[in-house]
Amino acid sequence: LAHRSPIEPQAQHRRAPLRQKVHDRPPRSIPDELWDELFEAMGNNRDRALLAFYVSSGARATELLGVCAEHIDWAAQRVWVISKGSRSLDAVPGSPEAFRYLALYLDEHGTPAPGDQVWRTLRGDPRPLTYWAMRRVLQRANELLGTNWTLHDLRHTAAARMAADPRLTLPEVQTVLRHRQMSTTERYLQLHVDEVHDKVQEHLNRPRPQRR
Repeated sequence: LAHRSPIEPQAQHRRAPLRQKVHDRPPRSIPDELWDELFEAMGNNRDRALLAFYVSSGARATELLGVCAEHIDWAAQRVWVISKGSRSLDAVPGSPEAFRYLALYLDEHGTPAPGDQVWRTLRGDPRPLTYWAMRRVLQRANELLGTNWTLHDLRHTAAARMAADPRLTLPEVQTVLRHRQMSTTERYLQLHVDEVHDKVQEHLNRPRPQRR
């Protein structure tokens, strides 16, 4: 095609067999019953606090792991994270459950000094918890449960829960997730396949109304 004459019309070529069009799949979120199993598989309060913050704040994996001691606002129930794209310090919400497990974790292992990261290793000398170490925590839970959840699925789960709440508008969810485009947030409005099947089963098992 590089030596084609610009005067002649361009010929249309079919897509090659190995270059099939990839379908745009919706974000994968964790159903509530499977979320309870994943949460119970966590072996300590640090991991429980991290999962509770992930699913309530919608923060990215590396953003939440970089939280320092002075970035926790206990009174307002929120934490400050450094956003991935803009590198600005933004506030994200946290659930009461997440702050409760965070308090238990700090009571067991001590409160970090100002400037130190909150999430640290539990074995040997305390070191900042890395992305790969937290990924390994989730992998061990997957091996126990026979699942394949990822850290980014936790952000998808938080976004799907917020989008499904009728008391939250889509611009408010976009603000919490810090999306630049509204179209990115609209992807979480798609229905979960398992939830649709459960509702259809309820419809099929419901007795037919008797005609009077």
